[in-house]
Amino acid sequence: MRKLKIGLPKGSLEKMSIDLFARAGYQITRGERSYVPSINDEELEGLLIRTQEIPVYVEKGMLDVGLAGHDWILERGAVVKRVKELIYSKQGLNRVKWVLAVPLDSPIKQVEDLEGKRIATELVNVTRNYLKEKGVSAEVEFSWGTTEVKPPSLVDAIVELTETGESLRAHNLRIVDTVLESTTWLIANPFSLTDSWKKEKIKNIAILLEGALNGMGKVGLKMNISQANLKKLLDVLPALKKPTISKLSEEGWWAVEIILDEFQARQLIPRIKKIGGEGIVEYPLNKVVY
Repeated sequence: MRKLKIGLPKGSLEKMSIDLFARAGYQITRGERSYVPSINDEELEGLLIRTQEIPVYVEKGMLDVGLAGHDWILERGAVVKRVKELIYSKQGLNRVKWVLAVPLDSPIKQVEDLEGKRIATELVNVTRNYLKEKGVSAEVEFSWGTTEVKPPSLVDAIVELTETGESLRAHNLRIVDTVLESTTWLIANPFSLTDSWKKEKIKNIAILLEGALNGMGKVGLKMNISQANLKKLLDVLPALKKPTISKLSEEGWWAVEIILDEFQARQLIPRIKKIGGEGIVEYPLNKVVY
């Protein structure tokens, strides 16, 4: 049987990625110490490895496809095919940022003030390119972790990944500039895409993952409404949404169905009930494919 080798991120993106695959219909399970997960698709062969390594192994063809951050694709200089951008991170449906940060009382106010200074980061190559574009000469050293504790005693500044800025604030650091915004990408080996079977398999995975991502935080809402109150109902539904409307067997009644953000449903249901809506049903969504 043919197999598609897929790299799944181990670490901060692991849980969110596995949850996303589950919503797409792929159940991924692994033992506590195993890095070779079981997937309920016998045509997929998975491997859990650090997201920093996935672009390199995809480029070399050791993996056909994988999930990796835009940041690490750039950092590793990997020549891969970007198949689909998937905007999610460890904490939700967000982009992440690599930011230049310094202690609260640092005299450094702008990137130009880093001339001749020392910076610690995991994202060494991207940071060096950023400084070069700014015309600043500074020493950039690789950080093995706990980067936030290094200024000011070990380095003058850091370039660190953040979603909310909470960790930076906890370490009394302030942001000077954003070095890079990053999202997750489904990437593929260019040679793998020349194989028609693999190309179709990768395309289908991309469709399902994007659909699963679209469905996150959204619900379906359906209800029955009389002809007399139909316009009132349509007036309160979100303006950018297009409801599905169909006639009921009972004369003068309509069934209305809409997809919307979950928080909107919470606000709408009491209003719908008030204007005469009946049989109101809210249901979760796994996938929304536009």
